[in-house]
Amino acid sequence: MFNEKRRAAWRPFWKIDRVSPARIIIFGFLGLILLGTALLMLPFSTREWGGASFFDALFTATSATCVTGLVVHDTASYWSGFGQLVLLCLIQVGGMGVVTVAVATFIFSGRRIGLKQRWVMQESISAPQVGGIVRMTGFILKTAFAIEGIGAAALAVRFCPRFGLWRGVWYAVFHAVSAFCNAGFDLMGREAPFSSLTAYAGDPVLNGTVMLLIVVGGLGFLTWQDVAAHGRHLKEYRLQSKLILATTAALLLSGFLFFLLYEFRLPQWVGMTVGEKALAALFQSVTPRTAGFNTVDLARMSAPSQLVTILLMLTGGSPGSTAGGFKTTTLAVLLLSAAAVFRRRRSAQCFGRRIQEPALQNACAIFLLYLLLFLAGGILICCIDGAPLMDALFEAASAIGTVGLSLGGTGRFSLPSRMILIFLMYFGRVGGLTMIYAVTAGNGTSAPQFPQEPVTVG
Repeated sequence: MFNEKRRAAWRPFWKIDRVSPARIIIFGFLGLILLGTALLMLPFSTREWGGASFFDALFTATSATCVTGLVVHDTASYWSGFGQLVLLCLIQVGGMGVVTVAVATFIFSGRRIGLKQRWVMQESISAPQVGGIVRMTGFILKTAFAIEGIGAAALAVRFCPRFGLWRGVWYAVFHAVSAFCNAGFDLMGREAPFSSLTAYAGDPVLNGTVMLLIVVGGLGFLTWQDVAAHGRHLKEYRLQSKLILATTAALLLSGFLFFLLYEFRLPQWVGMTVGEKALAALFQSVTPRTAGFNTVDLARMSAPSQLVTILLMLTGGSPGSTAGGFKTTTLAVLLLSAAAVFRRRRSAQCFGRRIQEPALQNACAIFLLYLLLFLAGGILICCIDGAPLMDALFEAASAIGTVGLSLGGTGRFSLPSRMILIFLMYFGRVGGLTMIYAVTAGNGTSAPQFPQEPVTVG
């Protein structure tokens, strides 16, 4: 009896029945961050022998695992080849999801996938049901690697002639994975530290490839499945996929028009050609979808454009994708619900379907939570380091949206401000509801129902 209890106590946490999927997800990401921190502290992880300090390694590992892209050291000039490989692995696993990779390991090893693992996988990728989840995992992996491979081949066309064969291939693979996983890490700092892709502002091949990788990675695994299964027959798509595609297209188009018609007509961009301005406007509309690359100096942008970028970063990508943010579906549900109120309808409707009430409740909770943490983080950073409020809010939005865009203040922030950014990156990647469900007990179904009483709002 004693031995049985002892064996039960030492079972892995993901096999203990009382551990919820939410807790497995947050502990999985936490474990990966700590492993990455330990590897980045090794003496040969940096170009100068000795390794990174604990807090620098922790910040970088969190940023890579949470596919954010905020850095305190330039990736190319500070980290060695081994350190860059560690970052690439953290980005890949963090982007695909710790649980997805774990289940894939079970599949390839031939081990049986139990109901518990399927349940956790369902929560991880926001799947509607447990059935077919293993087949879905295989589809995700094959599709992701195929897209990254195609992206790497396209980027190699630009990088190999400039950097040589082997270095060009490494750059192509690294940036393809970083773009698809919406991470924003780059290796362009050997020529100009923290320059990102500014040297390629007028290159349509590189810009187009990176933008496509970002958008596809941010659409979500379930949307991929709909596209693969139904192609151009949009009526056959899930309602979620329709909302994702419509909202994504609207955000990309509105952002592009704003940057093109306002920002890039300002005097500081007079040296750019019309084609370069159009390409930069489109790229600047795409990259806040939690990607973190930039082809222009963000610090030179006007205050309205920086604010629009903050709003795009907070929105982020879509559920079950490699992107962060409070998600496109959350924004869509809130806007549809507001439209229903204005039109005096009882429920939100779109594409011939009604939005369920729990979806609206979740959307309101997620939006409010992200907004409060974003504002609290930005204000705290402003108070601690005396940074301009816009810069502090920009960094906070970039962290909680897991974007990685920066106005140049990340490396100058003090340790308390960096710890705030670490928390925001972690929270933004695992998700607001996942974090809440992990720390609260029970499902709330047994709560007593009190009498209703009207409350006037507005």
